[in-house]
Amino acid sequence: MNVKLFSKALFAKTGTALAAAGIAGLALMPVAAPAQTVAVPTADNPFGLPADITLFGKADPDRRSATAIVNGFVITGTDIDQRTALVTAASEAEISEEEMLRLRVQVLRNLIDETLKIQAAVAAEMAVTREEVDQTYQQLAAQNFGGDPSKMDAYLTSIGSSAASLKRQIEGEAAWENLLRRNIMPYVNVSAEEVNDVLKRMNEARGTDEYRLGEIFLSATSENRATVLANAQAIVQQLQQGGSFQGYARQFSEATTAVVGGDLGWVRIGQLPPQLAAAVRSMNTGQLQGPIEIPGGFSILYLINKRQVLMADPNEAVLNLKQISVNFPAGVSQAQAEAKVDEFAAFLESLRGCADADAGAARIGAEVVTNDQVKAEVLPPQLRDIILGLQIGQITPPFGSVQEGVRVFMLCGRDDPKDAGAPTFQAVMSQIEEERVNKRAQRFLRDLRTDAYIEYN
Repeated sequence: MNVKLFSKALFAKTGTALAAAGIAGLALMPVAAPAQTVAVPTADNPFGLPADITLFGKADPDRRSATAIVNGFVITGTDIDQRTALVTAASEAEISEEEMLRLRVQVLRNLIDETLKIQAAVAAEMAVTREEVDQTYQQLAAQNFGGDPSKMDAYLTSIGSSAASLKRQIEGEAAWENLLRRNIMPYVNVSAEEVNDVLKRMNEARGTDEYRLGEIFLSATSENRATVLANAQAIVQQLQQGGSFQGYARQFSEATTAVVGGDLGWVRIGQLPPQLAAAVRSMNTGQLQGPIEIPGGFSILYLINKRQVLMADPNEAVLNLKQISVNFPAGVSQAQAEAKVDEFAAFLESLRGCADADAGAARIGAEVVTNDQVKAEVLPPQLRDIILGLQIGQITPPFGSVQEGVRVFMLCGRDDPKDAGAPTFQAVMSQIEEERVNKRAQRFLRDLRTDAYIEYN
């Protein structure tokens, strides 16, 4: 990558890491500091960098990353602001200034990659048309805003983003798919022997666990490892505070699965790198893990679901549930609420089956709602695991609050799915092809970065 700096720079180890993150260049403003120890170049320290580096001036990541020019295309501070707003819109917690700076640096990197993909598609005469972008935008509006693009426009504006920012992202994803379809996919071959070998191993592994995982992958080199790790840790913190995993995966992940929110599909332990396999073994459904260092970068994992190979998936069970709940009037005192809860608990202990629920609920002012077509997979993970462990006629522990009411679920019936058969030959072949396309795509993007001419203002 040819990087043009508009001020003199002190090229030190710290500066190298910052440059890799898009913040290259430190103004030469001498400050008092102790003398530096002279180091001799070695295999582990090829530049002969001293252990105690004196930096001249103050690095300002936000200012340095405010604008970039990628092969002549300008990325403005407004572009960064609007894309950052799109990423953080789902976060419920306030983001600290330091974390926001890290996110902005990562967003800039994503915008640079996005620009390189669009430019490469144009150069290959595979540019994405305005009509294609608008069609995808309309589809998103249909899924989230009842088919009214103006409502989505207004929402994006209200969070500090814009329709143009989202459409730019759509264009980048479509351009990348076009490039992969022409330059990589035709050259990825999977033999029938490989597929049959996978199917054989799956049958041998019948009954063992497999996992549906979401992944956010950030590539890293020895030069920018510290910066990428800090960005990954910032992303994890935002996810733990309520950020959307799919949203962050679409914005930050460098794997081809970014376009589907990082969904890896169903995988077995043996298909994962050792570092990820070790983490997954200890994860529960709905749990986040990472960042985990693997060859080439860092991964953040989210366990979407878990099942056993070639066995019936309990999450596909159809349940007959009764929701039994009590509500509290406005202004109820603590003593009154506790008395009501005690009465509710006594009523629940008296139940001997589902028939008792309807007959006795009215006596204590409880409400019963029955649904006999609830798929287990639609329940929140924690509640789903509890209900799938119940016998017919048993109830969950009470949950809720004075404001929302206290409720339980009673299991009144369960229809389990049939044992799952082995995946089709074509499905296994597609999975292997996707893994190989993903690896080649990462190399392709790395080459685009290397050949790019980028100016940071």
